[in-house]
Amino acid sequence: MKGKRWIAPACCVLALAAAPVARAQVPHPADRWEFALEAGYLAKVRNNSPHEYRIAPVQVAWRSPALWDLWRSPAGARLTVRNRFALLAEAIVRGPENHYFAVSGAPVFEFWAPDRRSAAFFEIGGGVGFIDSRGVAGGQGQDLSFNWYTQGGLRRQLTEDFALTASLYFTHHSNLGMTSPNPGIDVLGLNFGAVWSFR
Repeated sequence: MKGKRWIAPACCVLALAAAPVARAQVPHPADRWEFALEAGYLAKVRNNSPHEYRIAPVQVAWRSPALWDLWRSPAGARLTVRNRFALLAEAIVRGPENHYFAVSGAPVFEFWAPDRRSAAFFEIGGGVGFIDSRGVAGGQGQDLSFNWYTQGGLRRQLTEDFALTASLYFTHHSNLGMTSPNPGIDVLGLNFGAVWSFR
């Protein structure tokens, strides 16, 4: 028994030595494919329409692994660029229309802390979709409508595979002058998301 007393301390030393290696083998959150479910509430911020629009967007989004590192610190902080593609459904809570369905795409800029658990992000992009236009004065002039959006916020990893996000979100809808008048919609609000990563 005396000759085996070294086994337990040796196992402890090996476990401690292996911990950094195991952590290094876990992919960085920015280097993984992701699926996200986002929801928010937006209010009119510009007087381009007489209607006081209120919109509740829901999005299913996919993010690619990081395409580029714009900057990386020796401590492990990173500034990355990745792609985002989303399916968008908006409930028009207040306004002459009822709903808007669209697709959108954008680059995502993420600034990751060295601990790999916290990040700030910024997105800017757009897409195209269809709104149920009603032919009401001050409303949207046709069903085909383009969207432009931007959002900036914070992200926190709760586990290696799951994160939460919160952001300030702005979106603009317009038919690019295909009808006259073309009042468009400009709304701003909060957007929250749940993110799942894939190995």
